[in-house]
Amino acid sequence: MTSPPRLDARLRPRLPSPLREVHDERFARHGVRLLLKRDDLIHPDLPGNKWRKLALNLEAAAGRTVLTFGGAYSNHLRATAAAGRLLGFPTVGVVRGDELAHRPLNPSLARCAADGMRLHFVDRTTYREKASPEVLEGLLGRFGDVVVVPEGGSNALAAQGCTALGRELAGEVDVAAVACGTGGTLAGLAAGLAAGQRALGVPVVGGGFLAEEVARLQHEAFGSRAGDWTLEERFTFGGYARTTPELDAFAADFEERHGLPVERFYVAKLLFALTALAGEGAFAPGTRVAAVVTGAPDDALQESSVSR
Repeated sequence: MTSPPRLDARLRPRLPSPLREVHDERFARHGVRLLLKRDDLIHPDLPGNKWRKLALNLEAAAGRTVLTFGGAYSNHLRATAAAGRLLGFPTVGVVRGDELAHRPLNPSLARCAADGMRLHFVDRTTYREKASPEVLEGLLGRFGDVVVVPEGGSNALAAQGCTALGRELAGEVDVAAVACGTGGTLAGLAAGLAAGQRALGVPVVGGGFLAEEVARLQHEAFGSRAGDWTLEERFTFGGYARTTPELDAFAADFEERHGLPVERFYVAKLLFALTALAGEGAFAPGTRVAAVVTGAPDDALQESSVSR
């Protein structure tokens, strides 16, 4: 197992992140206990899975320029840009949608730029081929000596970094659930859990590709499929960076019940899924379910991206 990265003291994370039980009658009436794994409190600029996925990648980059990919509202781009500002290394963000190059920057991309990230907009066809040798060679030719980190930060190093999340939950829960965009967090979480525990991923984007992607990441990181994990794919609510009135109402109600601000695009979908599953009897009485809170809401960004 890779040793924990030793990064600049300005990035010192709060680990392990807090694990807090909340009483919610929608779970309690079925004999299920709900706990919140507050990964959103790990670091103010690199919260939750962003810290866990980036840490080993940044250590491997050793101060070189980091080039990575994301959409117009990518939390991963924002976290990478923030890390570059805090640690003093250059960053390049390859952004999906060349039409955006001629528009004012949205709040998410403006934050990236303010943190020193060089933004490079590409058309959507090129973006879909971003992992191809031809596209990568073109980027390397344009930007020179860079370390390439994939979209969402999900690679073997990210999966290895996320194993600590599973280890922190050893003996504490029966099911550890996390919202999934690119699969790296689930791949590492499942590998880090102990025997008898299982991981549940809730995709925030449709397409049915994540099972294959999580398996691929685990093979690259650990040599084989690791841990007990499944996906629950019914709760995308329109896809990545989208929400609905039903989801917004649920999140607002959860906030009122528990005093926890709920990020809409990942965390709300996770909590909605777990509440629905509890109501369907998917968890046996006595089950301890942990929801990994991977980020806090940013109202300006969320309001901007709902209508995109």
